[in-house]
Amino acid sequence: MKKMYLYEDAMCCSTGVCGPSPDEELMRVATLIDKLTKSGASIDRYNLTKNTKKFVENKTINNLLGEKGKDILPVVMVNDEVVMTGRYPSNEEFYEMLFLADDIEQKTNNDNGGCCSGSDCGC
Repeated sequence: MKKMYLYEDAMCCSTGVCGPSPDEELMRVATLIDKLTKSGASIDRYNLTKNTKKFVENKTINNLLGEKGKDILPVVMVNDEVVMTGRYPSNEEFYEMLFLADDIEQKTNNDNGGCCSGSDCGC
């Protein structure tokens, strides 16, 4: 499995999901990342406020910010390659970028709140 890094704009906390009305996109990303990491994915998030040193140390990120400014954020890297800038990946793109197996995708998509179709589900 590959290692994903998200370099994000300045936020009030590590996920940006705080305050009286958190951004829905950040909520989606935080929830998905939590599920993916619990399933074994390797994803690190760095935001400009809390992890400035990570932005400076990564020459690729530092150069991108110098050339294009912070509007390029978020930047998604898989291993050492920039694979997306300016937006967060969709759920499907997260899976594709990390090369997750279909069964992990299915497991993380299960909200445990509905009925399943398996024979020993009890529904």
